[in-house]
Amino acid sequence: MSADTTAPSSAPTQTPLEHRRVLEALAGLILGMFVSMLASTVVSTSLPVIVHDLEGDQNSYTWVVTATLLTTAISTPIWGKLADLTNRKLLYQLAIVIFVLATAAAGFSQSAAMLIAMRAIQGIGAGGLAAVSQVLMADILSPRERGRYMGLFGAVMAVSTIGGPLLGGLITDSIGWRWNFFVALPVAILALVIVQLTLHTPPRRPGKASIDYLGIVLLAVAVSLVLIWITYAGDSYDWWSTTTLWMVGGAVICAVAFVIVELRSSEPLIPLTLFRDATFTLAVIASIATGIAMFGASVFLSQYMQLSRGATPTEAGLMTIPMIAGLLITSIVVGGLISRHGIWKPYLVVGSVLLTAGAALLSTIHYDTNFALVSVYMFLLGAGVGMTMQNLVLVVQNRALPSQIGVASSGVTFFRSLGGTIGVTVMGAGLASHVTEQLTQRKGELMQAVASLGDKAAYWGQQLQSTSVPKVSEMPEPIRVIFEDVYAQGISHAFQLAVPFAVLSILAIAFLPNAPLTRMTTSQRAEESAVAVDNG
Repeated sequence: MSADTTAPSSAPTQTPLEHRRVLEALAGLILGMFVSMLASTVVSTSLPVIVHDLEGDQNSYTWVVTATLLTTAISTPIWGKLADLTNRKLLYQLAIVIFVLATAAAGFSQSAAMLIAMRAIQGIGAGGLAAVSQVLMADILSPRERGRYMGLFGAVMAVSTIGGPLLGGLITDSIGWRWNFFVALPVAILALVIVQLTLHTPPRRPGKASIDYLGIVLLAVAVSLVLIWITYAGDSYDWWSTTTLWMVGGAVICAVAFVIVELRSSEPLIPLTLFRDATFTLAVIASIATGIAMFGASVFLSQYMQLSRGATPTEAGLMTIPMIAGLLITSIVVGGLISRHGIWKPYLVVGSVLLTAGAALLSTIHYDTNFALVSVYMFLLGAGVGMTMQNLVLVVQNRALPSQIGVASSGVTFFRSLGGTIGVTVMGAGLASHVTEQLTQRKGELMQAVASLGDKAAYWGQQLQSTSVPKVSEMPEPIRVIFEDVYAQGISHAFQLAVPFAVLSILAIAFLPNAPLTRMTTSQRAEESAVAVDNG
């Protein structure tokens, strides 16, 4: 790994013509990102309703999210490897097509299992959008210049992350949740056209694409076994059982085999030599914690608003605005400061502290916690994610060799998605077990509440026999209060599980080497390296 030693004393400069060309090139990336985020966020506040209507339980709810995160994580390094070897623009367009077609297909789901399957395919496209967009940005902008343009990405994030949940809630409450999956189709078509017209990638030296298929299979099996074990242990089988032994043992064997295959492969999926660089290794550790916080919060805060505070999908979208505001404000402001001054590490340290504080405080919430306090907690968590998420990729790209920019970028994104996948699964399993345990302990109290309903007692007694995620807002007052309390306790318990990982991110970021940011794009660095080689 090589680092540029340019002093961070003055801001980068561009001519008006260069600035206009950058904006034209970024237009396709920005619209593609908007498609990805809109298709994801428009569904987020509707998931409790969707899973309820498809008669899914809490584990199904978790897997609707986990399936996407898992395939995103596994496919990200594949897309990254392809980005180092083939046409990046074509890859980006392919990722958009896969993502949106799978999203639309999910709208026709007739069961939770079908929805999970479509979301898994959606994750493959999402992995491409995440990985290839980072590589293309490195082609267009130097690490030092990138902060200047973060305002554009921030504006798109604002529209999609705030407008998406609100739009999804309105569609669900007025038309029906299935239309949430179709709303991104016109935008996707426009994105493909804009990318074709405006995104002009630099010519690349020809290379033979070689994909480590065995590594892909071993990684997928290892991660899947762990996630399935975590989801169903303590429910379908005991934590200490024969099933646990073969699932955990199988995961360990596949993980060891994956490492061996990667060490021997000429074109490894994740070059393990990257871990020789302290920046990459520590950024990976920090990204895992960021992924757990980011994905865990987006999944379980929506459930908290609807199952513990009786909000509708539209109201839930409004109630999560403080977290989104924290993310947007810090990502835009910090991006600009990094671009202007070239100093990045203090912002990442502060971000990791805010992320940890937000997760810790959210682990204390109850169904009747003052919402002003909950808003502050969400803002802190969002601010922490905004200050760390993209800047960890930036720091790694600043250090990576031009020939490895794709696998290095996608490596960090992969482990962030993997952290989110495992985190959501662990938090979801903790939530499900806690809710089951609490409802069992409070069975007598529930029966008394049902008995107090008079003529409606038989109906609600039958409804409570279902294992599907409930519509708490439609329950009678005596039952609703119990369920709101139980789910609030379960969700706060889920956030407790995320705190240790957040603390680990503080330590990892604190030890990151404080290397100055280069002013050269990846293409410029590659040309410089090629000239140096040609000149001997």
